[in-house]
Amino acid sequence: MSDSTTPTTRQSSTTAHVLSLPNGEIHYTAIAQWQPLYEREKAIAELFHVAYLVDNQDSTPRPLTFVFNGGPGAASAYLHMGALGPKRVAFGQKGTLPQPPVKVVDNLESWLSFTDLVFIDPVGTGFSRAVPPEKDDAKADEKTKSENPEEKETEFWEVERDLKALAEFIQTFLSKQNRWLSPIFIAGESYGGFRVAKLARKLQQDFGVGLSGAILISPVLEFSLLEGTDYNLTSWAAVLPSMAGAAAHHNRAQLVGENLQTHLAAAEVFARRTLIPLLALGDTLPSGERQQVYQEFADLVGLPVDLITRQGGRIGIDVFARELLRDQQRIVGLYDASITAIDPFPDRPLYEGTDPTLDGLDRLFTGAINSHLRGTLGVETNLTYHLLNFETFKAWKFELKGGLKQGFIGAVDDLRVGMTLNSYMQVYITHGLFDLVTPYFSSNHLADLMKLDPEVRPNLTIKHFQGGHMFYTWEASRQEWFAEMTQFYHRAIAQN
Repeated sequence: MSDSTTPTTRQSSTTAHVLSLPNGEIHYTAIAQWQPLYEREKAIAELFHVAYLVDNQDSTPRPLTFVFNGGPGAASAYLHMGALGPKRVAFGQKGTLPQPPVKVVDNLESWLSFTDLVFIDPVGTGFSRAVPPEKDDAKADEKTKSENPEEKETEFWEVERDLKALAEFIQTFLSKQNRWLSPIFIAGESYGGFRVAKLARKLQQDFGVGLSGAILISPVLEFSLLEGTDYNLTSWAAVLPSMAGAAAHHNRAQLVGENLQTHLAAAEVFARRTLIPLLALGDTLPSGERQQVYQEFADLVGLPVDLITRQGGRIGIDVFARELLRDQQRIVGLYDASITAIDPFPDRPLYEGTDPTLDGLDRLFTGAINSHLRGTLGVETNLTYHLLNFETFKAWKFELKGGLKQGFIGAVDDLRVGMTLNSYMQVYITHGLFDLVTPYFSSNHLADLMKLDPEVRPNLTIKHFQGGHMFYTWEASRQEWFAEMTQFYHRAIAQN
């Protein structure tokens, strides 16, 4: 953290608001502004953020939660306008997409009920940008003078620099707002959950920020589990329960038990105890036994057994999304397989349409966040709000500098260290049951491998909800999650 006092040149906005809830009113201040990041006393980037601070009459510091999304390349608008902030996008009861224009409503499940909130947009997302080099600096060489903000942004598009930027932001915010004595939480979705797991260690070990809690929402924790091959077997099993859940939702599975939960439990057992051994045995497994497993697989996930056989028990999410409802000319969403869309090219061998649960959301969140920031919060800027910057996503570097590690990057080791550095920190991991991209069973599986000491194991809570990657778009799931998080915060703070 720098001692420089060089201010940002962008105009901030501070406004007062009231959120009316069934149990009373919450009076809060919204601060929308850019916070500089420094290097050698010079501003190199400005992180846009929105802080919601409740007018607190109590002398006890309120909890403070720093929130970010993932991508990499996603702004914080998804959690901001989808679940946690005082305003949210109105969805259908089970997360279905409404017709235009987008409707923004008061969020009765806003986390402002139990914590102040700071939504952070990493460099290259939202309104956050790199700062152009000072071209009138006589000491700057010609290379530096020729750089532009877009080129400078790429410096932040790698794992360690991104984490350092977020940690520096948090440290500076705590100082500027005099909030070092508040119970501090971090929450992140998708790749943001990966960030949370990493920061659970880095903030405490390198930046002196003690954490009361860490919330990982639809996280990707180990990238090796995202893509299966002929030789990487676990990812095929990790996604199977989500496929089984989606098949049951669409009445395509031969349901095991009486409800969704018993069916999922059966799929989890099958994935671990039957599918992984089948794949590991390869050609040594007798064909009769193999075919029996394929049939059980087909019954669980609602696909034809000849397809399972042809794929050798390796069903990718693209195949599942295309084939589950193919006879109806429908595809299911990758991020929420309960959502369906018309297949525009049903006669082509490969699916060539878009994903309804990612591309379909863009119009909703882009409209909502721009209306909220520019209208309700009074932010004045000519910048474009980058909801999901694909240039960031494509350019992201996952290498760990200074290490000899090879292969896929992961964050579970950092989470384990963070939990032992601070045996009071509570951790909450949550997924949507129908998310095929970051399936819930991956986190279940990894948690069983963490070898947590009995002293800290009770600090880890894992709970999943009906819905997809953004399960909070389902009304019942959002309400249930809100009740869960209310108790989670109470539990985390009560230990202090």
